[in-house]
Amino acid sequence: MGHREDLLEGAKRCLLAKGFVRTTAREIVKESGTNLASIGYHYGSKDALLAQAYVALIENVFDEPLGEPAKELRGAPGSLERFGEVWGSVIGTMRGPDSLWRLSMEIVAMGDLLPEVRDHLAKAQREGSRGFVSLMTGVPEEEVTEESVDTLGAFYTTLMMGLMAQWTFDPKTATEAAQLTEGLRQVVEGIRATDGPA
Repeated sequence: MGHREDLLEGAKRCLLAKGFVRTTAREIVKESGTNLASIGYHYGSKDALLAQAYVALIENVFDEPLGEPAKELRGAPGSLERFGEVWGSVIGTMRGPDSLWRLSMEIVAMGDLLPEVRDHLAKAQREGSRGFVSLMTGVPEEEVTEESVDTLGAFYTTLMMGLMAQWTFDPKTATEAAQLTEGLRQVVEGIRATDGPA
């Protein structure tokens, strides 16, 4: 690898370990085995390098959203079992102290200061919504309609943002997949009791 790639990899490791605000240029240089001048030469600034490193990290997550292909899910598409499995996998990625989702919450909070990162995150979030619809329904991503992304996908993304906030704020009391699934079951039963059979 050249200095550019070394810097990017070093910046990724620093972001996961320390976050955006606490990562210094010297730490990136130490982690990457490069020098301070190479940051300016290749990226212009430390913040530009960190922004690109974050974008690269988030792209990898959405390339394989859960690290578990839908074909390995046991629950039938659209079932509560599938819902619980998917959210169990997502929550599993939130448990570590170096979770990408903790970093994402920092980026969300700093959105106005990082417009380049925010814009990419918004795009990645939409593709993540499409991925959630595909995982939950069994419909291939390329066949998920824009309407489904705007409705069902938005629903799943809203759950994701809430979970990210909970797991970042207080992991000891954060919602688990079984609680989320039971909550959905109660909502569905309440709707059925109120509306009657479809």
